[in-house]
Amino acid sequence: MRKFGLIGYPLSHSFSQRYFTEKFERAGISGCVYETFPLEDISELAFLLEDKELCGLNVTIPYKEKVIPFLHVKDEIVSQINACNCIAIRAGRLYGYNTDAIGFERSLLKKWQPRLHNRALILGTGGAAKAVEYVIRQLGIAYLCVSRNPRPGTTDLRYDEVDEELLGSHTLIINTTPLGMFPRVDECPPLPYHALTPSHYLYDLVYNPAKTLFLQKGEERGSTIENGHEMLIIQAEESWKIWNEARS
Repeated sequence: MRKFGLIGYPLSHSFSQRYFTEKFERAGISGCVYETFPLEDISELAFLLEDKELCGLNVTIPYKEKVIPFLHVKDEIVSQINACNCIAIRAGRLYGYNTDAIGFERSLLKKWQPRLHNRALILGTGGAAKAVEYVIRQLGIAYLCVSRNPRPGTTDLRYDEVDEELLGSHTLIINTTPLGMFPRVDECPPLPYHALTPSHYLYDLVYNPAKTLFLQKGEERGSTIENGHEMLIIQAEESWKIWNEARS
């Protein structure tokens, strides 16, 4: 049996488990199972890795950065941003990848207008935000990060520093935080939403609910909106490719 799974905490629901279970059934893939592993502490990963049938893992909040010391090999993106969301296990060695960046870029580009959306605000500074930052830099978009706890020595802003003028001039806004995720659907990042316009593009990495309060507020102002569902599908398929390449 080839085992795959998702590590994170808490794991009240899992897109990945449902997606891969349905994928295995739909494609007639036998001898494979995908499970969830809610680890209260990253140190518990060592015990999980004792399972010799384990072939690959996806990584979610809060371990995309904390998993780095466990890796034997890191791909170029992981090396640059120090965040990993996909691990392939080959002969006992852990190979770290970041498929968030690939998924986010492909999904973002579907509605992105380069001349219109050339300045961005990235909400959050966690592991997912690092993948988003990487993509935004690659696309040549000027950006600022917004956080409840700005990182020392950076240009990070606090939420109360984002005024109407700043929001108006940064027409691409990406939420990488869990604010608004089910079941806390009445939450959203604290921004002056009345300053949004039809020129804005709001992207939320949250996929449940499909339209978070953050996206609803953008839609009310005529802004372009997109959730993280397609991003998850793309990153899941990229993970599957990586895990199967590990067999060769």
